[in-house]
Amino acid sequence: MTDTTEESTPGAVGPRKSSWRYIGPGIVVAATGVGAGDLVATLIAGSTFGYTLMWAAVIGCVVKISLAEACGRWHLATGRTLFDGWRSLGSWTTVYFAFYVVVWGFVYGATAMSSSALPIVALFPDGPGLKTWAVLTGLVGLAFVWFNRYAVFEKVMTVLIGVMFVVVVYVAIRVGPDVGASFAGLAPVLPDGSLLYTLGLIGGVGGTITMAAYGYWVNAKGWTDTRWMKVMRLDNRVAYVTTGIFVVAMLVVGAELLHASEIALTKGDRGLIDLGAVLEERYGAATAKLFLVGFFATSFSSLIGVWHGVSLMFADFVERLRRDRAGAGADGAAGATRSGAPDAAEGGADGGAAEVASGAKERSVAFRGYLLWLTFPPISLLFLDQPFGLVVAYGVLGAFFMPFLALTLLWLLNSSRTPAEWRNGIVSNVMLAAAGLLFVVLCVQQVRDLPW
Repeated sequence: MTDTTEESTPGAVGPRKSSWRYIGPGIVVAATGVGAGDLVATLIAGSTFGYTLMWAAVIGCVVKISLAEACGRWHLATGRTLFDGWRSLGSWTTVYFAFYVVVWGFVYGATAMSSSALPIVALFPDGPGLKTWAVLTGLVGLAFVWFNRYAVFEKVMTVLIGVMFVVVVYVAIRVGPDVGASFAGLAPVLPDGSLLYTLGLIGGVGGTITMAAYGYWVNAKGWTDTRWMKVMRLDNRVAYVTTGIFVVAMLVVGAELLHASEIALTKGDRGLIDLGAVLEERYGAATAKLFLVGFFATSFSSLIGVWHGVSLMFADFVERLRRDRAGAGADGAAGATRSGAPDAAEGGADGGAAEVASGAKERSVAFRGYLLWLTFPPISLLFLDQPFGLVVAYGVLGAFFMPFLALTLLWLLNSSRTPAEWRNGIVSNVMLAAAGLLFVVLCVQQVRDLPW
């Protein structure tokens, strides 16, 4: 089966061929996945090792393309959501996700609001303080996602990623990249002490729960079956090529502006404020302010992306639990035995793709309840030191998510839960297995580094 014709379900609309005009969810996942912390990590890698780890950035993009493609393929090939797939693997996945989405969302909400407020404070130093701006950005994000549907959300995310792209590439060109050294950096080399930086660069940038949300955004776009498979794959490649350009641009800035001058940045999002000060000193206030605008676009796009995407996942999670309690779990079991791609009606009956596409989940109590959870309880963390136990729980749950995603996708897409023609091939299996191994190593390291 291909997605190049309009055959299959009678009366359904699908693309005749893959086209750039269809792309959208990939732009959303790229804008959400690359946060301020990712840019700082990339900058520090460039400032420490110059162009040497350029190859790791390229491999990282290939890994993310494979993971996101697997998420999208599951949704389109089965007509079932990712959480529905996890649920079919056993109740342990439900328990893990329940703890993860509650604890992670609580701490992430405060982190996202603070990150979005930092560049605003730097741009307007005489205005309100960091905590006030943080609360305001959270409330604006809440209102935007609450009152808008996916179509408007995608357009705004496209504008934000456009700002990010222009600013980051402009700054990289402004500092003057060494083209020869850049190409030399594509040769796999591991300098002394670079292993963890390398693994982090491959696995960290653009790799969060938003990768799992990609399939939900694919459905929200209206792509609900295999006729959209080629479009989804093009969309996904565009997303992570764009992410790759961000990573390469920030490596250039780190290598040229910081490595040669031996300038150290503060760890975390505040490192971008340090970079803004360096840019102002070297290239003037206009360049520095432009960079801070890009910093805001990076942080705020991640905020509203998580507010929307993870709320969709939570709404699906709650719906599945309600169906189980109502004794309707047989619907999921029946869906698992389907041998072909379902039509939109089947997906809607199973509470899956078509329902997300219709916007029903965006209007649900669970979706809006999780929006409130991401916004109001985390405000308390802005005014208090984060409780020690909560920080540890957040770190552990977060460290385990990417291995969980990679390994469960490997399981789902090699089983009878997926129609035979859309199961993993050799390349997909190698990439997902490599991603799983990589994220397990990073998970162990992250857990070891926690302040126990």
